[in-house]
Amino acid sequence: METQRIFLAIFLSLAILLGYQYFFVPTPPPATESTVASSPANGKGEEKSLAGVPAPVAPTSLSSAQTADAAIRLGREIPVTTSLYSAVVTEAGGMVKSFQLKDYREALAKDSGNKELLRPKSGDNLPLNFSWGIEPGSSPQVAYEVVSRKKEQDGTTTLSMRGKSPSGLEIVRTMRFLDRQYLMELSIEVVNNTAAPLQGAPYLTLDNRPFSEVNAMVSVGPALLHDGVLEEIKADDLKKGSKSFTGKIGWAAYEDNYFLCGIVPRTGEQHTAHFSLQDENRVTTVLAGASEVIQPGQRQQYTYSVYFGPKTMEALKAVGHELERSINFGWFDVMAKPTLYLLNFFYGYVGNYGLAIILVTVLIKLLFWPVSQKGMKSMKTMQKLQPKMAKLREKYKDDKQLQQQEMIKLYQTYKVNPVGGCLPMVIQIPVFFALYKVLLQTIELRHAPFFLWITDLAAPDRLSVGFDLPFLGGIPVLTLLMGATMFLQQKMTPATGDPTQQKVMMFMPVIFTFMFLNFASGLVLYWFVNNLLSIGQQYLVNRHEAA
Repeated sequence: METQRIFLAIFLSLAILLGYQYFFVPTPPPATESTVASSPANGKGEEKSLAGVPAPVAPTSLSSAQTADAAIRLGREIPVTTSLYSAVVTEAGGMVKSFQLKDYREALAKDSGNKELLRPKSGDNLPLNFSWGIEPGSSPQVAYEVVSRKKEQDGTTTLSMRGKSPSGLEIVRTMRFLDRQYLMELSIEVVNNTAAPLQGAPYLTLDNRPFSEVNAMVSVGPALLHDGVLEEIKADDLKKGSKSFTGKIGWAAYEDNYFLCGIVPRTGEQHTAHFSLQDENRVTTVLAGASEVIQPGQRQQYTYSVYFGPKTMEALKAVGHELERSINFGWFDVMAKPTLYLLNFFYGYVGNYGLAIILVTVLIKLLFWPVSQKGMKSMKTMQKLQPKMAKLREKYKDDKQLQQQEMIKLYQTYKVNPVGGCLPMVIQIPVFFALYKVLLQTIELRHAPFFLWITDLAAPDRLSVGFDLPFLGGIPVLTLLMGATMFLQQKMTPATGDPTQQKVMMFMPVIFTFMFLNFASGLVLYWFVNNLLSIGQQYLVNRHEAA
């Protein structure tokens, strides 16, 4: 096998993989009213029959009479503020109406306001609606009244509310808003004040819309930890039908690349998590506990932990319950997690994620320096053998098998590996994709500036010129520099193929530049710095071989 063919195949494979996100991620469909189909009877993520656990139910809309009744009994809105977030709890249903993160902005502009995680439209349900024994949405909203509110010395705010369900149950909700964590502790006590035993199950509901405008580069949808396995569901998949999971539910959540709203059941061993799509992008998550009987005069308590916040490893680990597993880099998780650690480690010293990316790039280059050095020398040797290889091709042009045998003898004589020049690229492809996933999915780079015109390392590189350029907006300066360095590197690399193949390879910088136009500037920065280091290394090899 000839070196140039392998080299070309690897480059094209890399181009196809990188171009997938750019070319083939579907754009959001137009808004349509969709009917949620029931789950299939068998298969992964399907409804299971488990003793003591109720079958999942899809929330239904309130009737007009119920909506009017709820509107009449709209309660007060109670603001709660901690050092990390500000929330608004409404007595109508005891749910959370607003949740803003103080350390994150809605957009890059400094006056864009704090990041709001709840974006309900008119008529939407709010998160953390609780019902017992009745399917969510099938009964009028419970009207609560605040009975106590206090702030502890550690900054924790405790809010208690009492309400009465139509069936006669007294429900007491106690919410503890922790001060230095994105965490709420929810305790719900159900009291049977009737004269008859009541059987039912607890249901806690999340209703979410995307945390920001839909972006093809941002993955949005439900996720859960089911029997110790992370399950992630794309919102588009719910258009085909709702999904249910029964068993040990570690947590159930709605997430994107940067933020997460999740609930952790603390009472009971078995639960059912049911996910459904209510309209074009509103996802409802119902967490149902096991069915049980509450005798007259008795009470039952259910506890949950609720996380509304950023997907940072530090914040998620502080909460516990394996919520940090929501930061998932797929196949490249093993390499991506250490890369993320290195990125944050360097940031702790330099205070700039752009500089941290450069340092990570230099470190990776140093680790692969010996392999790259050997590969470059191999390509240089292959270049010197080109005249001899051309003679063999001409001499045995009518006998390809004999031609290959003579080629192998030539490689053995000069102790050169025909694929040696491609080995560094093959080894570095997984590392590149691991870094690609890190730079695409980590909230640390969201709105993180580098220098001059690069004010957001998670956004494409654009330099404003006072007017919008067609299809671009501004000038992708860093991307063009990356393409130029790739072209220079290509010119410095020893030519080992025939003239036609060499011309094809010269188009690779153009292809890569085009693909990188809408990639995060942090990823472009990595590739640019890596090219500069490769150019320096190639220069040293060429000078040594010429000496």
